[in-house]
Amino acid sequence: MYLPENVVNVLSDRHGITINNHRSVSGGSINHAYLISTNKGQLFLKYNPSAPHDFFEKEALGLHALKSSGTSLRIPDVIAVGNAATGTPGFLLMEYIEEGRSGNSYTFGAELAKLHQTRGEYFGFDTDNYIGSLPQQNEKYRDWIDFFREKRIAPQLRMAFDSGRLSKNLDVSWKRLSNELENLMPACKPSLLHGDLWGGNYLFDAAGTAVLIDPAVYYGHPEVDLAFSKMFGGFSEDFYRGYESVTPLEPGFRDRVPVFNMYPLLVHVNLFGGHYASQFERFLRSW
Repeated sequence: MYLPENVVNVLSDRHGITINNHRSVSGGSINHAYLISTNKGQLFLKYNPSAPHDFFEKEALGLHALKSSGTSLRIPDVIAVGNAATGTPGFLLMEYIEEGRSGNSYTFGAELAKLHQTRGEYFGFDTDNYIGSLPQQNEKYRDWIDFFREKRIAPQLRMAFDSGRLSKNLDVSWKRLSNELENLMPACKPSLLHGDLWGGNYLFDAAGTAVLIDPAVYYGHPEVDLAFSKMFGGFSEDFYRGYESVTPLEPGFRDRVPVFNMYPLLVHVNLFGGHYASQFERFLRSW
């Protein structure tokens, strides 16, 4: 696939990076992605001319937050970021990490538990960011339930109601479930989260170390990441055993998974509609 000339020029003029050759690689459904061979070695480039101007800057901030936690999980180094508002095309340039054939899932789980031991003073984050291509509100709250209601579920519900993907009649069911959240979710301290932990957002490198990519970082309930990991599968039982070797889960976690996953499910409703909307409606009406 064609590599845009304006990206090539920015990398050369501002960062001293000369591209020798490139090829398209898998980069998810949102961005163009390239493996580029440069005068500074092989690098990974994500590019999206239609993304919000700060899209890649917010991803870079999330990667930096994960990397600063001190976990032994591998986080790609960010080399350069482009922001359309500052006159550069939207891109994110990172180190290229070659994917290995297998990895240590038990250690992955244990290290995720250690990542969750990175605490914040509030639920939320220093800045809003994105989950997939959708905006994610991160205004700081003292209380997890209030944050979950007001900054996770409510904005996505409004979006789905306004677009017609969900019936506004569901608001009655949501209010009924909302009143039960204090009884469903155990108390917690704000934990640093990946925020979008499905099977496509991690890999194992050649040494078998887990690598986290494409975060939607904020400080929240640690069970958010674990619930999300069960939404589409892709995580072994060793992963969960490793997690609990560091932080045992509160009783009833399996019953809470669909409650925590209301948020990513709503994100998928707003991105794709279809059976995700039917699935969400069935769940909410069950309350």
